[in-house]
Amino acid sequence: MRAVCALVRKELAVLFGSPMAYLVLAFVGLVTALLFFDHLRVYNQILFVYTSSASGGFELGTLPERVNLEDQVFLPLMEQLGVALIGIVPLVTMRVFAEERARGTEEILVTSLLTPSQIVLGKFVATFLFVTLMLTCSLVYPAAAVLRAGLGLPHLAAVAIGLFALSFALAAIGLACSALSSNQIMAAVSAYAVAFVIYDFGWLEPFTSAGAAKVLDAISLQPRFVGFAEGIVSLADLLYFAAIVATAAAVARLGLDVVRVR
Repeated sequence: MRAVCALVRKELAVLFGSPMAYLVLAFVGLVTALLFFDHLRVYNQILFVYTSSASGGFELGTLPERVNLEDQVFLPLMEQLGVALIGIVPLVTMRVFAEERARGTEEILVTSLLTPSQIVLGKFVATFLFVTLMLTCSLVYPAAAVLRAGLGLPHLAAVAIGLFALSFALAAIGLACSALSSNQIMAAVSAYAVAFVIYDFGWLEPFTSAGAAKVLDAISLQPRFVGFAEGIVSLADLLYFAAIVATAAAVARLGLDVVRVR
């Protein structure tokens, strides 16, 4: 494990040695803030219309049930943040394997004392640690929305678990694509493509049978993530995201085996 820890430290040092890490962290904070305050602005406008006596609106305390922070701010914010993560996470993962392959240093790594499984483990852990830091920045405004809406800490915990599960799954997909690419741009593009394809298969439902639509819904990311946004932690959903991480790790390991054979 000492060698794996050394690899994790090396990966983090390389990551934070480039401007990309700081740009991603700043971008995540900025995007989350913009999304949050935009939804909050719209919510305040709706609230003003309903409570304005000049417009013949509702009195305070008699607002329609749908006019609340959860439905107008929090749930749309979580949906958009999930889509935003698809565009952000591949920027972190695209270089992890592809850069070493492009520089010709991957052969040195796979012929070192580290086994392919240890290499994959070290790179996955380093990436997940950075994603954890990134999510800490993005959780500030969802946390404010949860607490302000009176949804409570259990709901916030469910949201945090869902965001981590989705982000780790997206990071794992990006790492697998990077392990199979020799170019960072191709690694990012392929990660975007895979993530967007499996995020929501709902658009295929009109063209498929009921059974096929049910299967497609079961393997989509978005339906699994929505439950966490609503405060529901499901073991089946957690196992689904864990299966994506495990499958992506196996694909990354296969990519290293191909390099070693060469």
